[in-house]
Amino acid sequence: MNQERRGNLLVGILLILVGGWFLASQFIPELAELINLEFSWPWWVIGVGFAFLLFAIAGREPDLAVPASIIGGIGSILLYQNNTGDWSSWAYVWALIPGFAGVGVMLSAFIQGRFAQGLRDGLNAILFSLLMFGIFGSFLGGPPILGQLWPLLLIGAGVWLLLGGRPRWG
Repeated sequence: MNQERRGNLLVGILLILVGGWFLASQFIPELAELINLEFSWPWWVIGVGFAFLLFAIAGREPDLAVPASIIGGIGSILLYQNNTGDWSSWAYVWALIPGFAGVGVMLSAFIQGRFAQGLRDGLNAILFSLLMFGIFGSFLGGPPILGQLWPLLLIGAGVWLLLGGRPRWG
């Protein structure tokens, strides 16, 4: 069975099971009580990221680990913002998205057995993301400590570039 067929089979079975459960829970209310769906909406976004990760592993499509990490990471940001009401943090937390992609690159490489390359490329993207988070956070209302340390972040970014570090997007 080829990879595309295996992926379609996995998604098809999952959709049938989820749809069957929702259909049955309409006719048997006790089923709906077994799983509490009344939790915070960002968990749905995190769940989609987790589903992508399952497809990456079970469907033998390791590259799906990258969008899985991005979706799950954005869901985590939304969960933080929803629970705290700190929606203005979006001004600087978006800089974490390349880091989420870096985590996905590492997971994808680990699934494929390319540990060293995945670690190097993933950590490179994570470091870039954390530097950008620190720099933007220092100017746009991030944690107060960033406001004092932003010159160190600029120095760190310069040293990183001089040593050959740069984000790798492909």
